Amino acid sequence: MKQRSIGHDKGGGVCMENKQLEQNKREKPKSLLTKSLLTGFVGGVLWSFLGAIAAYFNFTTVSPATFVLHWWLDTSWSDGWVGEAISILVIGIISILVALVYYFLFKKMENIWQSAMFGVALWFVVFYLLNPVFRNVESMTELSSNTIVTTICLYLLYGTFIGYSISYEYNDSQAQSS
Repeated sequence: MKQRSIGHDKGGGVCMENKQLEQNKREKPKSLLTKSLLTGFVGGVLWSFLGAIAAYFNFTTVSPATFVLHWWLDTSWSDGWVGEAISILVIGIISILVALVYYFLFKKMENIWQSAMFGVALWFVVFYLLNPVFRNVESMTELSSNTIVTTICLYLLYGTFIGYSISYEYNDSQAQSS
C-alpha cells in the first residue's frame, strides 16, 4: 500500500511523493530447498544438543563429541563443553546433507511414520554400518540398553523433525500452487 507524503521542494513549494510504508513491504518467500537446508541445520543442532544433555545426565554413553571429535582427536579440551559445542555445530552442518537426501528422495511422503522410520534407519546406519569408523563407540552388542533406547529415541525424533518438516512444506507449497 502506498501512502502519499507531503514534502517541500527546493523552491519552497509543496511536492507530493509516493512512499511505500515499511510495515506493508512483503518479504520474498524462501524456496523449499532453502527451507529444507535450514531445517536440516536446526534439526542437527537441536537434536545433537539434546543428545549432549542426555549424555551429561548419563542416559547414554555416547555424546556428539564421541562421534565428531573423539574418533580422530584425543585431547583434554575435546572432552569438555568446547568439544561438545564444536561437535554440535559440525553435526548441524552434516545434517544439512541428511536434509538434502530426504528432500531429493522422500519429500513427497505425507505420513509422519515414514519420517520416523527414516530416523530409525539413520540410527542403524550410524550405529551399525558406520560403527567401524567410530573406533571409540562400542559395537551394538556391547552398548547398554539405556544408550540404545536413548539414541534410538533421539534419532527417531530427529528423523521425524527433518522428514515431516520437509514433507509438510513440500505438500503445502503444492497445495498453494494448485
